[in-house]
Amino acid sequence: MLKLENISYIVEEDGLNKTILDNVSLTFEDGKTYVITGPNGSGKSTLVKMIMGIETPTTGNIVFNGISLDGLQINERANLGISYAFQQPVKFKGLKVRDLLDAATGKSNDFKTLCNYLSAVGLCARDYIDRPLDGTLSGGELKRIELAMAICRKSKLNIFDEPEAGIDLWSFENLTKIFRSLGEATNIIVSHQKKILEIADEVILLKGGRVEKVGKYKQVLPYIQNNQCDKLRGEHE
Repeated sequence: MLKLENISYIVEEDGLNKTILDNVSLTFEDGKTYVITGPNGSGKSTLVKMIMGIETPTTGNIVFNGISLDGLQINERANLGISYAFQQPVKFKGLKVRDLLDAATGKSNDFKTLCNYLSAVGLCARDYIDRPLDGTLSGGELKRIELAMAICRKSKLNIFDEPEAGIDLWSFENLTKIFRSLGEATNIIVSHQKKILEIADEVILLKGGRVEKVGKYKQVLPYIQNNQCDKLRGEHE
C-alpha cells in the first residue's frame, strides 16, 4: 500500500512562493489501477515524480508498504519495487534493447523470452533486440521499449506518466491490455485519455494542486466535463 500524507510542494518563482501541490493526501491500495488526470499545471507529473524521488515534497510524507520514503534515493525506491516510466523516454548511450531488458529482469534472457516481452508492446524482437538505445529510435519506439521493461521487471508499484504519448499508431486497446497484464502490481497512470480513464479502479482529478475528486470514472466524469481545461473537456465530449 502507498500512502501520501499531506503532501505540499512550493517553489520560488520571480521572488514569490508558488504552490504546485497543496496538502494532498491519497491512498493507493495493492493490485489496483489508478489514473491521475486534470488540467495542465495541476501538479499531476510533480506528484508522481515525488513518489519516485525525482522531486522532494516541501512538507508531508510518503509511505510505501509501511516504509517512509523520506530521504530515500531513486535507486533505493526502485529496490523496494517502485518503477517509473517517463513521459519522454530516457536514452541509454552504449546500451542495446537486449541489455535494458536483461537489466530489468536481473538475468540474461533467451530470444524467446525477449520476443514475448517485445511482442506484448507491438515490436518484433528480431528487429529490435540488438538496436542501440539512442537517437535512431523514435520516441514511440522508446516508449514501447520502456513499457516492455515495466512488464518484465514485475515491480510492486508501476508509475506511468502519459504512457500514450508517441504511440498514436498503436491502438489504445493494446496499451490498456498491458496495464491489465501487470498482475498484482499497483499501477498509477497520469493520463488525459478516456480509454485509459475507463480501465481505472479509481480516477483522481487534480485541479490547482488539490484533489478535486476521487472515484470511479463515471463518478468523476461530471467534474471533468465541468473543468475549464479544454484538453480534458474535448477528449470527453
